Amino acid sequence: MKRMLLVAAAALVDVDGRVLICQRPEGKQLAGLWEFPGGKVEAGETPEACLIRELDEELGIKVSHACLAPFVFASHEYESFHLLMPLYLVRRWEGLVTNREHKAMAWVKPNDMDSYPMPPADGPLVAWLRDLI
Repeated sequence: MKRMLLVAAAALVDVDGRVLICQRPEGKQLAGLWEFPGGKVEAGETPEACLIRELDEELGIKVSHACLAPFVFASHEYESFHLLMPLYLVRRWEGLVTNREHKAMAWVKPNDMDSYPMPPADGPLVAWLRDLI
């Protein structure tokens, strides 16, 4: 039986309807692929608390719990674990988005995301964003 990994992710949407995606850095699993910002939910932590923490650590922005809108989730089986990943929409935050951990970042319209290779779990979420934005 594979272990379950809970990861919370955010689709930050700007006023032009673009979504922030981040390129995984070298040395990490799935390096070079593009993903939504977020991270592993720690023991005793809610997905919302995880995102508030991760968005501050990774991007230097402050997000309030009220600005996290649950949107859709991914459930994907990788070779060594099963990933469950809720994706939240975030349209309001405080501070300037700053790259603190990723190889690169890009603000991309959902219709243009096919040009950015994503992990298997992230790709299907893009279709939901295309229908929304």
